[in-house]
Amino acid sequence: VALVESGGGLVQPGGSLRLSCAGSGFNFDAYAMGWFRQAPEKEREGVAAIDSDGTARYADSVKGRFTISKDNNKNTLYLQMDSLKLEDTAMYYCAADPRSFTFCRDGHCAFAKGYLAGWGQGTLVTVSS
Repeated sequence: VALVESGGGLVQPGGSLRLSCAGSGFNFDAYAMGWFRQAPEKEREGVAAIDSDGTARYADSVKGRFTISKDNNKNTLYLQMDSLKLEDTAMYYCAADPRSFTFCRDGHCAFAKGYLAGWGQGTLVTVSS
């Protein structure tokens, strides 16, 4: 499993960015994929994930602002980030696994990260005025 992220950068609060993650070496269609982020001195946290059937789910902190999608023809995962906030500043990583790693309860979702098959190297998103 090889994953390469791109699209990070510096953006002002309220702005938008689109991250991309190109995958290779695995059956892209059949894998669940997701985005995680890690801010300085904080643990890596799940942001959004999309299962192989196209079901997308989000962390509460980004719901309504971020959109995850995948293009199976291009083997590429996307994260459209709108209405960015200072607290969205982090290194963003994409990940993939043959199994769904999303767990939801009462409309709130979390994303397992301990056993995933592959990770990208990350792309830095900085939200600053």
